[in-house]
Amino acid sequence: MKLFHKQGTHFRGYEPLLDSNIDLANRGDLYEGFVISREELVPKEGDDKKADGDTTFSGNLWPSEPAGFREAFVNYYHAAFGVGKVLHRLFALALDLPETYFDDKLKRDPIMRGLHYPPQTGSEDDRIVGIGAHSDFECFTILWQEPGVQALQILNSEKQWINATPIPGTLVINIGDLLSRWTNDIFRSTVHRVINRSGVCRYSIAQFMGADPHVEVEPIPSCVSAERPARYETINAGEHVRKRLREMYQHSITQ
Repeated sequence: MKLFHKQGTHFRGYEPLLDSNIDLANRGDLYEGFVISREELVPKEGDDKKADGDTTFSGNLWPSEPAGFREAFVNYYHAAFGVGKVLHRLFALALDLPETYFDDKLKRDPIMRGLHYPPQTGSEDDRIVGIGAHSDFECFTILWQEPGVQALQILNSEKQWINATPIPGTLVINIGDLLSRWTNDIFRSTVHRVINRSGVCRYSIAQFMGADPHVEVEPIPSCVSAERPARYETINAGEHVRKRLREMYQHSITQ
């Protein structure tokens, strides 16, 4: 498979159906994905060099057709990345931190995944769903979902699954595990899943904003108090992401 994402490219390219299994209680995730990282429409010198310590980096793979696919994907990537840079400053302000607190910690280029979830029209099997229950393992996710197709569900504080109904002209922002750890659960990671019983295909695009691989993530001092003691130990962001990817795809990442 020419564009297969495990073909020595560190998760850039095509993900076939049932290739991942994010919830080990299930039999596999019923989606196709296409994954890229930052790329300019007109490449600049040095664009093919990975960030120091980033073992999940490599160049993108592109299909020869349809025409305009690469241009549309890259343009959307940069638009979403602009939203992400604003959001991480808003998170800092919400925590009464300097606006630029996260700037030197979130410089790594995020990955973006275009997703296709086929309709599940056969007999119901809770062990095969679009994607199993999980929380995203980066800082936060910027998600566009196709209007009119209900499939995303969120686990609320009462442990009930509720529909995240697509609203035209909006984005869904999922808090991820790293931001949850940084803020000592002031912002809590969002457990979610996708079950597509809509009868039609469901499409979405997710960009995952993460910390630089060398960053040591521990509860921010201002998020810790006698009433709210630290809930997490220090972890390395890069090691955390590699561990979660190995669990998701059940194979080792080349170091």
